[in-house]
Amino acid sequence: MDGQDMSRREDVFSKPVRAGKRTYFFDVKATRGNDFYITITESKRRIDDNGKFHYDKHKLFLYKEDFQKFAEGLEEAIAYIKDQKGEDYGNEMDNETEEKVSETVDASSNGYSSNLSFDDLGDDDK
Repeated sequence: MDGQDMSRREDVFSKPVRAGKRTYFFDVKATRGNDFYITITESKRRIDDNGKFHYDKHKLFLYKEDFQKFAEGLEEAIAYIKDQKGEDYGNEMDNETEEKVSETVDASSNGYSSNLSFDDLGDDDK
């Protein structure tokens, strides 16, 4: 198997979510044994002292044995926040986020494709 086939096999699905100045990437990848795992990447655009921009990225790897525990923990944390702050807390969207939500992501049957154009999309340094 050449490197290109290996790369295609590894990337199974991707869902970018714009949230204001941040973008979250939910990527499903496959191991050599064809097990799926998820990487969640937070990317935030920053401007340095010279006026040049770069992206700070933080990545979390989530493996299949932890999917349920992770989902339960996330749901519990969100339920706690809503209990403390009210059901609508966190549901408000700024105009930029609302515009990004209206964009669509097209999924194909043999992988993924996206008609979104993000400056910070790139597999080499996520």
